[in-house]
Amino acid sequence: MKLAVCIKQVPTREWQPRLNDTRTWIREADATFEMNEPDAYALEEALRLRERHGGEVVVCSAGPARVQAVLREALARGADRALHVESDALADADALAVGDALAEAMAGEQFDLVLTGLQSDDLGQGQTGVVLAERLGVAHATIVMEVQAVEGGLRVKRELEGGWFQWITLPLPALVTIQSGINQLRYATLKGIMAAKKKDIRKVSPAAAPAAAVRIEALALPVKAKQGQIIGGSAAEAATELVRRLRDEARAL
Repeated sequence: MKLAVCIKQVPTREWQPRLNDTRTWIREADATFEMNEPDAYALEEALRLRERHGGEVVVCSAGPARVQAVLREALARGADRALHVESDALADADALAVGDALAEAMAGEQFDLVLTGLQSDDLGQGQTGVVLAERLGVAHATIVMEVQAVEGGLRVKRELEGGWFQWITLPLPALVTIQSGINQLRYATLKGIMAAKKKDIRKVSPAAAPAAAVRIEALALPVKAKQGQIIGGSAAEAATELVRRLRDEARAL
């Protein structure tokens, strides 16, 4: 089975965001980056599928030169090779632009299964995998909690609202977006890190400038503020009013 995993490099969660001069994106020179957590679960699921059914795992990413750091990390965890769609314009591109760029680079590979994380930790649109499936012309399923290879395709478990789940069958080739927590992540060993230095990262450039459908007009950092309210009346009246506010306004009850 030939497997592809799309991963994204995102700012680390511990980093305090600083905006650029136009206030349309972060100040990348000040940021530290890591692998997008949902994508790490997609990578782990692909590695487990390879262990059960054979084949190879190819990690794919789109973005500037710094993206190679997470590709090397994925190779150290066990991926066989990597594909890097290199473009500075893809650093803050929307799901449509990233999906188009990845589809163009991946089309000739003829993957049996493509796995992506459910969404990214920075933009959180949850659309790149869906766009990519459409561009590749393959079946797809989202919010997947379990993947089973069956005769002629896949059987996957999807998470629905209200604690419900859905089992569906997909023909191959297919794409699935993986929910965080589907498995237990492995980490790179010293042997894996050394081996990753010899694995191939193929770099390609987009044929055309990314065509975004969404433009960020402005970003604003959350404002820290404290607000206190005094509830008057007798103890019984104050208790009744407090319960009402917790139930109707704060919706904590």
